[in-house]
Amino acid sequence: MNAQAKSSLLHLSLTDAADALKDGAVTAVELTTAALEAFTRVDEVINSAIWLEGAAALEAAETLDKKRKSGATLGPLHGLPLAHKDMYYKAGKLSTCGSAIRKDFRPSYTATVMERLEDAGSVTLGGLNMAEFAQNPTGHNQHYGHCRNPWHPDYCTGGSSSGSGAAVAARLIYGALGSDTGGSIRLPAAICGVTGIKATQTRVSRHGVMPLSFSADNVGPLTQTARDAARFLGVIAGHDPKDATSASEPVPDYEAALTGDIRGMRIGVPTNYFFDGIDPEVQAAFDAVVAVLQARGAVIAPVTIPHMDAVATYGGIVSRVEGGTIHAQWMRQRPQDYAVHLSGRLYPSQGIPGTYYLEALARRGAILKAVAATVFGVCDAFITPTLRMKVPTLLATDIDAGTPGAIETFQDVSINTRPINYLGLPSVSVPCGLDSNGLPIGFQIQGRPFAEARVLKIADAYQRDTDWHRRLPPNVS
Repeated sequence: MNAQAKSSLLHLSLTDAADALKDGAVTAVELTTAALEAFTRVDEVINSAIWLEGAAALEAAETLDKKRKSGATLGPLHGLPLAHKDMYYKAGKLSTCGSAIRKDFRPSYTATVMERLEDAGSVTLGGLNMAEFAQNPTGHNQHYGHCRNPWHPDYCTGGSSSGSGAAVAARLIYGALGSDTGGSIRLPAAICGVTGIKATQTRVSRHGVMPLSFSADNVGPLTQTARDAARFLGVIAGHDPKDATSASEPVPDYEAALTGDIRGMRIGVPTNYFFDGIDPEVQAAFDAVVAVLQARGAVIAPVTIPHMDAVATYGGIVSRVEGGTIHAQWMRQRPQDYAVHLSGRLYPSQGIPGTYYLEALARRGAILKAVAATVFGVCDAFITPTLRMKVPTLLATDIDAGTPGAIETFQDVSINTRPINYLGLPSVSVPCGLDSNGLPIGFQIQGRPFAEARVLKIADAYQRDTDWHRRLPPNVS
């Protein structure tokens, strides 16, 4: 098989590749070889991986091919090469968390989601680049080099799951785990032009995942399509006794919900907060989304999200206090090993009064109930732009380089995603256009708690009538 043929294999969606493997049209070894060769060819430009383990991946692929030939029952991700944000533990394997502090860390146990992905038949290639300790929305990393956008290497990838977004967009892998505490799945999905879902808080186990915020961390996939995301999420979702916060809510068949029929579904468009100061090009792309959904039979309704000022404030307090607590000992012992921008976040976080934190936690339930009554009492879901701005350059968001205005731009990147984490709602970001610089634009769909099937259904319906999720970065062939 020549190089072009191998590359075309990686252009398949996750579900299409799974079907090809099941039918015997391609082997796990062929797909894994193609993925490893693609990393070698492309990653010197985009820097999406921190480490790869090619020999082990090929050995696993060979074992999976033998299993298929034996007639054994195959898992839903059988033979598919994946790679994951480098903060998921696998016993004896490197897990740097994008940091200098953990550059040699090898855990003694395996994350539940990694076990579930392996049980589903996937092949893990390695650990992907990420913001240091998952603590920024742009993907900058001074220890392993900044991850670069496959659509244009001068632009940021979004973070903190930067390598996950870049590698899926560049068609190096079929999917990747990310994590989302303030937008870290949805931002790289939007900025790199792929699909990414943050499920309901507690829907997916966090056992064996380096924490950022006890109250706001979420585990989820980045993939090409909503259908891919549905299959991936179906594998990793569900109760885990090893995670004390894990929900026991039954996991539905997410793929079965993707019928394309959203006729009569009421989809809200907020009249407050999410569109303040929006870039005209982003607004135009969002307006086109609304038109597509209306043509599909959805009813678009204006809706006011209550308590948004409080949500934005409280969400920041919770994540900062919890992040500061997790890193307090390292900050005392190894302050020199943190990037300047991260130190600038963590040190002040340790000085936030405990009363502010307790107030933010105490009001969370009441605010969520108000949102449920006001919004989900009249709508099935609501949609917003994932970012209000066009994709910024790496330089424009580089705080450590001292770029004028970088702090403000850096903070504005996640202004639409952070509130969703405080509320704990499921949210999926979907590509919906390209800006005048040729960089992707995304929108996000939110539902009531545990309504992942519904938001994925809307995303899939939209993708049936658009091709933004199929578009390739200019240098991907």
